[in-house]
Amino acid sequence: MSDRIFNFGAGPGVLPESVLKEAQRDLWNIAGSGIGICEHSHRGKVFDKVINEAEQVCRDLAGIPGNYKVLFLQGGASLQFAMAPMNLLPKGGTADYLVTGVWSEKAVKEAKLFGTVHEAATGKGSKFTRIPAAADIKYSPSPAYVHFTSNNTIYGTQWRSEPAPPSGVPLLCDASSDIYSRPIDLSKYGLIYAGAQKNLGPSGVVLAVIRDDLVERAPKDLPVMLQYRTAVAERSLYNTPPTFGIYMMGLVFKWIRDTGGLAAMAERNEAKAKLLYDALDESKHFTVPAEAGSRSLMNVCFRGPGEEMENRFIAEATKRGFEGLKGHRSAGGMRASIYNAMPRAGVEALVAFIREFDKKEPR
Repeated sequence: MSDRIFNFGAGPGVLPESVLKEAQRDLWNIAGSGIGICEHSHRGKVFDKVINEAEQVCRDLAGIPGNYKVLFLQGGASLQFAMAPMNLLPKGGTADYLVTGVWSEKAVKEAKLFGTVHEAATGKGSKFTRIPAAADIKYSPSPAYVHFTSNNTIYGTQWRSEPAPPSGVPLLCDASSDIYSRPIDLSKYGLIYAGAQKNLGPSGVVLAVIRDDLVERAPKDLPVMLQYRTAVAERSLYNTPPTFGIYMMGLVFKWIRDTGGLAAMAERNEAKAKLLYDALDESKHFTVPAEAGSRSLMNVCFRGPGEEMENRFIAEATKRGFEGLKGHRSAGGMRASIYNAMPRAGVEALVAFIREFDKKEPR
């Protein structure tokens, strides 16, 4: 009998069981080297193979063009909120931001430290329950770049496709909570970045993919660790990187590849989300705040008729082996994060519990 429960936490999130089991082995002894992955030098042959394979499978999965660099960075997506404008927003320039929730608001706040920010669209008026339509987006005359957050974990909304920036303007994206959950055309982006801890691995490492022509755009008087050119020139090895996190990302990339790639992943994610949304839409107690056309396939946010019942639901769910269902502290309610590694069986079990709870609770 398994001693694991279903982890619906928003991040760090669920990881594939086969990856965890392989990591157990390699923590003790990787590749017959006699020591574990966490003990290997980042300059040695064992880790050199690990990082090279991680990058190659990452590239293969999304068909990353040759004129893009794949970087493994630190500091979380939150550091990228500052690092992107530090490198890509010139003095006197303006950056356009599409504001769809807390994380894009935080990105705006950081960017304002380095230059002018124009909010080309905001969902604040709808309490972030929907993604702006193309007609709602009003770009500035000549932005240095356009930045958006592809999936909003707190509010349960997600862009169905990328916004179209003005011609020739680089598109930047914080894709922390939905990267590699579906096919992606990296050629549409100037820079895309994601904290690993939702779909790609453990916390502590960031995947960034940047187009070659943007690498040298940064001022050269920035601190060396905050320049993309440093990470590019040193292959993400300027200093000791998060070796275990990169190793785990490599295993997750291989797991995605071996289970059908990004197209198959998208099909599974859509099917899981439909199961859960259908149950919530049929419920007599629960509602989904996000508008139908903006609903996230990664983070399903829902509310009950009152805080007392919501607390009762969360407490009972925890007893049943469902972890991480409490909503973000700023939004309340419940949230089921159904990232790539959440098995369909976990969603089916949650749906059964929701229906059971619905029946026994009086209106």
